[in-house]
Amino acid sequence: MAEIVNLRRVRKARAKAEAEQEAARKRSIHGLSRIDRKRLQADKQEAERHLDRHRLEPNNVE
Repeated sequence: MAEIVNLRRVRKARAKAEAEQEAARKRSIHGLSRIDRKRLQADKQEAERHLDRHRLEPNNVE
């Protein structure tokens, strides 16, 4: 006997899998992974903090 299948769930699962494949393809073409983006952002913030710690303030003598 055949297994009873909910067609709505099958369609949604298929659409979700296709969307994930498309997203993976676009990520590989257009950019970095989420982990790489976060790492670059953290490095950039650390560099800005480093520069801010060494910034010289002008003397405001009036």
